[in-house]
Amino acid sequence: MLDGEPLVRWHWLGDHLGYLAGLTGDHAVIALVPVLIGLLLAVPLGLACTRWPRLYQPLAAVFNVVYALPSLAVFVVLIPYTGLATRETVMVPLTFYALAVLLPTTVDGLRAVPEPVRQAATAMGYGPWHRLAAVELPAAVPYLIAGLRVAAVSSISLAAVGALIGRGGLGYLFVDGFQRTFPTPILAGIVLVALLALVCDLLLVAARRLLAPWATGVAR
Repeated sequence: MLDGEPLVRWHWLGDHLGYLAGLTGDHAVIALVPVLIGLLLAVPLGLACTRWPRLYQPLAAVFNVVYALPSLAVFVVLIPYTGLATRETVMVPLTFYALAVLLPTTVDGLRAVPEPVRQAATAMGYGPWHRLAAVELPAAVPYLIAGLRVAAVSSISLAAVGALIGRGGLGYLFVDGFQRTFPTPILAGIVLVALLALVCDLLLVAARRLLAPWATGVAR
């Protein structure tokens, strides 16, 4: 920080409200669409792993390795295929990171359904798909939402790294502030990333209470 430079220039924030709102919206799309795609992939994969248990460990190992890869390195590897400064370059890795978190929670949720409950549903005339929709998926909701909370917060944090390759939403504020030795956008970025993560987490908690009010102590 330059000598005499205040920590926060409030007039800069007031003059850039539209800019900050645009970056926040872009950041939300980049971070949260991969989480939704990861959920759509995790459910059928979780069902497959529940039906064929030997499939789970190899899949989990692959996604754990992917999750351990440095995000910036993966972004750079994808640039020749998805282009520089495109959303896809950031969103593809984030989808796999989300899937690495969501697959185990999906499997745990589906396995949490007691076998006698499945048998009772079958005895009542429920077919496989009806039983899945009426019994198994509702029972897995607390686990799914617990995974979504972790995946969403992680994705919101990691999305900022995309600014280093030209597409990172609120990450632009960190790069801009660092390059200009100007702390105001950096602090604004930190606060907005934290607020976005907090809002998403609170919405998911509310969704869990709405969809599974009976599961107050499950998979928090």
